[in-house]
Amino acid sequence: MKPSALLSTFPARPARLLLSQGLLLAAALVGLPASAAEDADKMAMGKKLFTAGAVPACALCHTLKDAGSEGAVGPVFDELKPNAARVNKALHDGLGAMPSYKASLTEAQIDALAYYVSRASGGEK
Repeated sequence: MKPSALLSTFPARPARLLLSQGLLLAAALVGLPASAAEDADKMAMGKKLFTAGAVPACALCHTLKDAGSEGAVGPVFDELKPNAARVNKALHDGLGAMPSYKASLTEAQIDALAYYVSRASGGEK
């Protein structure tokens, strides 16, 4: 049997199903975690903001071993181990004596800072 004859014996529906499954897989891959390089860039930006970029710098009040900070006002992140959502909320809204950073940092900077604190503290892997 010729290959073209073999193909014509299969209905078109499975081919469309395979195509649609392939498109769904491709769409799912877009939502995968960042590459190692993007992760490293986000961590570096977050650490820079933590140590000196944010005003006031997070390191002035918070202790985080990875950043080499020993602040005595805010919680010790190595013990608290907050997730990124918790840090993001605190950066947006402020918390206790901590000011809000939503007017001084961009969303990308807040996301990077929250990502860094959550990963460096062990709150998220």
